[in-house]
Amino acid sequence: MGSLLSLCLTSYFMPKLHFAPSDTLLTVKKPENRNQTDQTPLQEFVQQRCPSLLRPFKPAWWLFNGHLQTLYCVIGDFSRVDKVEYDRTLLRLIDGGTIGLDFTPPIDERTLPGDTPIVVVLHGLTGGSHEAYVRAILAPACTPVEKGGLGYRGVVVNFRGCAGVPVTSPQLYSAGYTNDIRTALMCISKRYPKAPLLGLGFSLGANVLTRYLAEEGDESRLRSGCVLACPWDLLANSEIMEGDWFHRMTYSRGMAGNLKVLLRRHLGAFSRMPESELYKAVEKVLETPKLSLIQFDDTVTRIGGGPSPPFPFASGQDYYRWASSHRLLPQIRVPFLALNSADDPIVKDLPTNASPSALGPWVAFCVTEGGGHLGWFEKGPGLFSLRRWMSRPVVEWLRAVGEDVAVEVRGKAFREVNGCVMEEGRDDIGYKEIEGGGHVVGVESEEGLLAGL
Repeated sequence: MGSLLSLCLTSYFMPKLHFAPSDTLLTVKKPENRNQTDQTPLQEFVQQRCPSLLRPFKPAWWLFNGHLQTLYCVIGDFSRVDKVEYDRTLLRLIDGGTIGLDFTPPIDERTLPGDTPIVVVLHGLTGGSHEAYVRAILAPACTPVEKGGLGYRGVVVNFRGCAGVPVTSPQLYSAGYTNDIRTALMCISKRYPKAPLLGLGFSLGANVLTRYLAEEGDESRLRSGCVLACPWDLLANSEIMEGDWFHRMTYSRGMAGNLKVLLRRHLGAFSRMPESELYKAVEKVLETPKLSLIQFDDTVTRIGGGPSPPFPFASGQDYYRWASSHRLLPQIRVPFLALNSADDPIVKDLPTNASPSALGPWVAFCVTEGGGHLGWFEKGPGLFSLRRWMSRPVVEWLRAVGEDVAVEVRGKAFREVNGCVMEEGRDDIGYKEIEGGGHVVGVESEEGLLAGL
């Protein structure tokens, strides 16, 4: 009886892997001779290189459901773990906006070869390079090989207004707008032209990364993608969350509250744009108490989440339909790993609910029973210690796509126009490096914001 129960529990906690009916063949370096390659099906590649996905993930018993896992992301103290420090570069974009690129390890800490793989990270809704879920991956990925890490370089792309990045134009960021990551990748590629770039996205950043890879197809500067807790069908997941009283009162209002805090910090910058529709929308939401996420997006994001066209949208729901990424998975043309939990209280509707063909031949999709939203906490070696299970399969994936997959570095050539770096054949994206970067300590969180969302 005990053996049967143990077998049932093991089966219950085993991650579920989903692939399209016909997956693609990857060109993979042979272990015995790195100058030779084999053609390996994606499913076989994942099963061989990411063994953690074939073993049970059992949440810590005191964080036994998705609500508790997600809550611990918000209230947990992660200041003593996964310490990561950065050098920040600020980029002024063609439209006048600003994004911040945080590079690790800092240049004064150690120097890496120019062809070292780079993990390019997109954070969640109101996060940044300080977030514990970001550091949980970058710490092991960027630790030197002799100390047990991968020895990679990391770059966190901080969205406009996030993590101390200034607001300098009447435009913010959104789940669907991809030109800022496209521009960030230009800068990273220009600085490290021989380095393979590996995409990693969390929550809202996961949606942006998915859309970028689908839009670029064979022209992607990223040689792989990995997304965690992606919201996929934004409209469906919004309707589920807003339709439940508890979820609306906790998660929807919590995320909207974070966005209001973010806007309030930049109110001085918005006030210098008094004629912009974005400033009027910001004033409106800051005067509205007890705001839900759909109310925020219906007031601000549909207007200021990107340029015209396609912004402004007629409603928040129309923005959600446009920005969703679930239908774009078949357009991806690089190895792509998605990780979601079945008990995520924020993301309930997953592409795996549809037909397997909806995933696309380059996509490996993993669903765990537990983990919440960006949690995945399991019991650590101490009595009440915790560790993030997600770090193991993600680092295994980064090692595999960074070192074993043979893919050429892609991307168009650069040109310079009046000091602005641009891409051949495009006039709508480009950047200048500006002053105001400096050293960033990753464990110093943003005060007033709920972490982990």
